[in-house]
Amino acid sequence: MKKILLPLLITFCFLLESLFVELWPVNLFHGKWIIVPHFLLILILFVTIYVGRKQGIMYGFLFGLFFDVVYTEIIGIYLFMIPLIVYIIAWVMKILQSNIFISSIVTLFGVTLLELGVYEMNFLIQLTEMSFSDYVNLRLWPTLIMNLIFIIIIAFPLKKYLENYAEALRND
Repeated sequence: MKKILLPLLITFCFLLESLFVELWPVNLFHGKWIIVPHFLLILILFVTIYVGRKQGIMYGFLFGLFFDVVYTEIIGIYLFMIPLIVYIIAWVMKILQSNIFISSIVTLFGVTLLELGVYEMNFLIQLTEMSFSDYVNLRLWPTLIMNLIFIIIIAFPLKKYLENYAEALRND
C-alpha cells in the first residue's frame, strides 16, 4: 500500500496545479501578478531529498513528459528541466544537511531554477516578449511567495511521510 501511495500523491499534485490555476481568483491582485504553482516540482524535490536521487529523477522524467504533453506548446522543456533540477538539488544536498529548513530553502531554489529556465527558453524561442525585470516583478516574486507558502504548509508532514516511505523501501 505504501508503494502505491507516493505515485498517487505525485499524480494528485500534478492535477492540483491545474485546479489551482482554474480556481484561483484572477482579479485577486487586480490581475497584475502571474502566480504559477509548482506543487509537482516541490513534491519531486522532496522525494529526491528524503527518498533518493534515483526516484526523484525517475518521477522528474515521467511527470516532466506528462507536463509537457498536457500543459505546454513545446515538448521537452519540463522533460529536460525537472530531471536537471532534481540532479542539481541532489548534488547540493550531498553537501548540506537535510533538515526541514534547509530542504525548504533548497526546494525554493529549485523552483527558482525552473522558473528562470522556462522563462529563458521561452524568451529564446520568442514565445514571450516580457522583459526580465517585468518577469521578476510580475511573475517570479509572486510565484516564489505562493510556493513558499505551499512548502511551509506541507513540508513537515511530507518529510515524515517520505522518511517512512524510504524506510519501507529499505526494509523490502
